[in-house]
Amino acid sequence: MLKWALIFLVISLVAGFLGFRGVSSAAATVAKVLFAIALILFLIFVVLAFMAGSAAL
Repeated sequence: MLKWALIFLVISLVAGFLGFRGVSSAAATVAKVLFAIALILFLIFVVLAFMAGSAAL
């Protein structure tokens, strides 16, 4: 998921550099959403790992 976020970030930067503002803003929005989803999933898995670790004690 982070890989796709980075790909869309690069697309956004290149499109912005070339002057395609619509494509750039759309790709930036997709990159932000994918990064947010990846961050939320990461936090969920960290919490689950701590809960599983404390249950084993």
